[in-house]
Amino acid sequence: MKTVFTTGEAAKICKVSQQTIIRCFDSGQLKGFRVPGSRFRRIPREQLYVFMRDNGIPTDALESGKRKILIVDDDEELVELIADVLERDGRFEVRSVNNGFDAGMMVKDYRPDLIVLDIMLPDINGKEVCQRVRSDKSMDDVRVICISGMVEEDKVGELKAAGANDFLHKPFEVEILIDRICRLLDIEAVPAR
Repeated sequence: MKTVFTTGEAAKICKVSQQTIIRCFDSGQLKGFRVPGSRFRRIPREQLYVFMRDNGIPTDALESGKRKILIVDDDEELVELIADVLERDGRFEVRSVNNGFDAGMMVKDYRPDLIVLDIMLPDINGKEVCQRVRSDKSMDDVRVICISGMVEEDKVGELKAAGANDFLHKPFEVEILIDRICRLLDIEAVPAR
C-alpha cells in the first residue's frame, strides 16, 4: 500500500485539480514535506486521510488504494475472464456492465480510472460512449481501452480521435490487456506468477 503521494496522485484521489492540492499544501491546510533539494511536495497517507476527512471528501479511494476499472462488454465470458484476472492481481476494483446506456450511468457513479470498452454493444456503439466520456471535463483523467473483433485498421484512428487511449483486437491475451492497463494508469506491470 502506498504511504506517500505526489500532488498529482493526491489530486486524483481527491478528484480535484493538482493546483488545488498545491494551494492547500502551500497554505498549510494539507500537511506534508518537500523532497530535499527540490521543489517537489510529498503528502504522507495519514495526512492526506486527515485532509480528506476534514474537507468531506470520500476516503474510499484512499482506503482501498485500488484502481477502479469498468469493463463494458456484452460477452459475459470475456468480462468474467478479464474481471477474474484483474481481481486476482489485487490492485484493481472491477465493475462491469453489458451495454452503452448502463456504461454512461456507471461512469458517472463509479468514476473509474480506466474503461475497457467493447465497440460492438447491443445499444449505443462504443465510439459514442467514448465521445460522451470525453465531452465531460470532469472525466479527463479516465483512460479508455477499446476492444473489438470487428474493427478495420482505418477505424482505429477514428476511435482514437473519439478519445480512446488504446485499442486491442479480439481475441487477445488477457496479459496483454493487463499490461496496457498498467501502462495507461502508470503503474508497474507485475509479471504473472
